[in-house]
Formats: sequence, structure tokens, C-alpha cells
Amino acid sequence: MKIGEASRVSGVSARSLRHYEDEGLIVPGRCSNGFRDYCQSTIDRVLIVRSLLESGLPVRLIREILPGLTDGSDTGTDMVCAEFLHEVQSYRDRLAARIAVLRDQQAALDAYLRQARRTGL
Repeated sequence: MKIGEASRVSGVSARSLRHYEDEGLIVPGRCSNGFRDYCQSTIDRVLIVRSLLESGLPVRLIREILPGLTDGSDTGTDMVCAEFLHEVQSYRDRLAARIAVLRDQQAALDAYLRQARRTGL
């Protein structure tokens, strides 16, 4: 299928599909006229990429783990998974720290608003 149909079927914009390709996350086939040709397995991979991106993982980590998620092989997966899980945990910990800071900022703003409402500002 061409990029427009792949976009419609996957729910991912054509621009994002081209970006995924530029980042090495997908490799669509090519028609004789040079147009991209998306098969169902590429669409399936697009859906995985979108899900991982929506979870907040950076493209670098997705690029590292994606082959093991989509090619069905078990070659070296214990080592890859351990390293990947360590990186994901590290990313999650940084995210949790940022969330804690945001919660503190939110609490400070809530306190300010409560005080402002009491004093009629």
C-alpha cells in the first residue's frame, strides 16, 4: 500500500511514517516508480513504534530494542533485554524525578491560589 493508505490504516501521519523511516525504525519497500510500498508487517511495526513513542521512550532506545520485538529471533535476547531494561529503568527513574519536581511546583501553585482566594486577590 502507498503512504497515504498506510497512514490511514495505521493512524500515523505520512510525515511520521517518513520520519520513522529516516530514523531507521521502519524500512518500507519501494515500487518500480520509487514510491514507498507498505506491507502489513511494516504497518504492524509502525504500530509498535507508535506505542513505544507514546509511552515516552526515546527513539534511540526504540531503535535498539525494536529488532528483538519484531523479528521473532531469540539470538542474544537475554543480554539485549537486560541492557535495555536497565536503560528503560534509568529513563523511568529520570521521568519519576521530573514528575516529583512538577508535583512540588503544582502543590506550591495550589497553595498560592488557596491563599490568594482567602485574601481576595
